[in-house]
Amino acid sequence: MKRSLAWLCVAFAISSLGACASRDGGPSQPPQAAADGTTLTAFTWQLQNATDSKGAAQPQWVRGGAAGKPAVFTFKDQRLAVTGLCNTLLAGYDIQGQQMDVSQVVSTMRACADASLMRYEREVSGRLAQVSAWRIDGSAVQAGEPPPVLTLRFQDGGQWQLQGTPTPETLYGSAGETLFLEVAAQKIPCHHPLMPDTPCLNVRTVQYDAGGLKQGYGAWEAFYESIQGYTHQAGTRNVLRVKRYTRKDVPADASRYVYVLDMVVESER
Repeated sequence: MKRSLAWLCVAFAISSLGACASRDGGPSQPPQAAADGTTLTAFTWQLQNATDSKGAAQPQWVRGGAAGKPAVFTFKDQRLAVTGLCNTLLAGYDIQGQQMDVSQVVSTMRACADASLMRYEREVSGRLAQVSAWRIDGSAVQAGEPPPVLTLRFQDGGQWQLQGTPTPETLYGSAGETLFLEVAAQKIPCHHPLMPDTPCLNVRTVQYDAGGLKQGYGAWEAFYESIQGYTHQAGTRNVLRVKRYTRKDVPADASRYVYVLDMVVESER
């Protein structure tokens, strides 16, 4: 069945979210944090641990999402996105030194068969509105170094610890180019010297206007690359929003481009 594309408007509308003023007051001993938030936006963050105000574990917050993995938090331009659940949660955020305020939490509103996951998603949405402070320990980017840890503190004294992974922008040193790709339901034969007898995705570009309405299509063609974060299911047509990054050092047997899934905007079986 075809999923509605109406929620795509939410993704466009989130760009208009303004930062809100931070709440008065804060925890009695607020954690320290980098004032400019550079490390915060240079990484994505996976929820790893949660405790209450007395340090007791709260494992209910660390359940797996749609793929059995922890929820992923991305902070950029005063906008927060939480992925890995049933829907994507979107919100505005504001940091003032040690304080953080999360506001206007919205969801892409896609129904899911897993009722417990939907309930967890609603609980996460409500919890985000209670964030009051933040701290980052570490800023490692190099392989082999301990990853940074983001601590979010809530109004009731509870805390979440999230582990950082460098964003593609951090790894490849550029903002990347946003593309919309329609992936056909079935793969097609392709002739790649490094991948003999391996079928390729059948892909065409899609153009949207600023309001999220389709304006046109490119030609169908075999797609020889992989898209990080995307797993194709035979019989399912998808429209993907991807980021394309240019490698600084291109291996001899690799493309100069790296494609990373940003969002599935349409899906149909």
